[in-house]
Amino acid sequence: MSNMLRILGALDVGQKTASEALRNFRIARHGLRNYILKKPLCVSFEVTYRCNARCEHCHLGSDQETCPPAPPARFGERCRELDPLVAQISGGEPLLRPDILQIVKEIRRPGSTPIVVLTTNAALLKKETYYALKGAGVDEFSVSLDFPDERHDVFRSIPGLFRKIERLLLDIKDEQRKGITLACVVQRQNYHDLILLAEFARKHGVKISFSTYTWLRTGDKSWMVPKEELSELRNVIRQLLDFKRRYGTIFTSEYVFQRMVWFFEKERMPGCRAGDRFLVVNPDGTLSPCGLQIRSYKSRREIVEHFLASNTCEACTTSIRANTEKSWDVLLTDAIRNL
Repeated sequence: MSNMLRILGALDVGQKTASEALRNFRIARHGLRNYILKKPLCVSFEVTYRCNARCEHCHLGSDQETCPPAPPARFGERCRELDPLVAQISGGEPLLRPDILQIVKEIRRPGSTPIVVLTTNAALLKKETYYALKGAGVDEFSVSLDFPDERHDVFRSIPGLFRKIERLLLDIKDEQRKGITLACVVQRQNYHDLILLAEFARKHGVKISFSTYTWLRTGDKSWMVPKEELSELRNVIRQLLDFKRRYGTIFTSEYVFQRMVWFFEKERMPGCRAGDRFLVVNPDGTLSPCGLQIRSYKSRREIVEHFLASNTCEACTTSIRANTEKSWDVLLTDAIRNL
C-alpha cells in the first residue's frame, strides 16, 4: 500500500486528538497481531472489473461486468471475516459502482481498523465526490499518475485526465489533511520522469508512491526497464531517495526501490505470499490470492490449502506485495524512517 509503512508504524504525526491517538494505538496493535498470527495485512476489495480507462499496462477495461456484483453488505461481511489492517477498495474503477458510498460505509468501522484506501484513476473524482467519500469513511485516496503531463491521458486513454487530477488537487488545496497519495507504476517509458512526478506531488501538497510494472496483466515485457538501462534507473532512484530525505513526500522505501531494480534485472521475485499476507475479494464476493491470479475460492482456508501449497509465481513485486512481505524489523525500520 502507498501508506503501509505509516499505517503499520502508527506514525501519522498529523494526528493530535485523544481519539486519533487511540486509533493509532489500535492500528499498531492490529498490525502486530495480524503479523504474528499470520493473518492478512491487506485485503483488496476489487468491487468491479469495469473501467473507464484503457491503460496500456492493464488487462481490464471492459464496459460490462463479467460477473454479477456482490451487494455492499457482502463486502462488509468479508471485511469482518478477514479482519485486515488495510482494506483497499479498487477495481477496475471503483467509482463506477453507483453504490460506492455504501460499500465504503460497510467496510469502515469508525474509530478502529481497517484503514480504508480507495484506488482510482480519478476521472470521476470531483471535489464533491472526494468529500462525500471521506465522509463515508475513506482514509486515503490512491490516485494513479504515470506521467507529469498530458502523456498520462494517452497512457490511460482518458482525454484531459492529467488536468482533471491537477484541478482536484487545486480544489482541495486548503484541506489540512488531503488524504491523497499519487501512485506511479514505474516502467520503461516513465522512469526518467519520476523526479518530475515527485515534484508535482510536493507542489500540490500530497505524497507519492512508486511501484513496479509487471507483465502478468498483459504478457507484454516491453514495458520492463531493460538491463542495459538499469544504471540509469539506479541513478534516478538515488535522486528520489535524496528527495525523500529532503522533503518527506515519497512513501516508497529504499527496500522497495531495491526490490524494483532486482525485479527488472532478474525478471522474477521469489517467495510470493499472495493469499497469506494479502488477498483479494472479487466483485462477486469470492476470493482470489491476488489480482493477477483470479480464482473463485469460498474461504481463505481454501486459498491456503489449494493455492499457497503449490504457488510458484515469481512474476511481480507490486506495491502491496512489496510492502506486506517485509520482515517485521524492515517494516519497523521503514516506518521510523518515514517520520
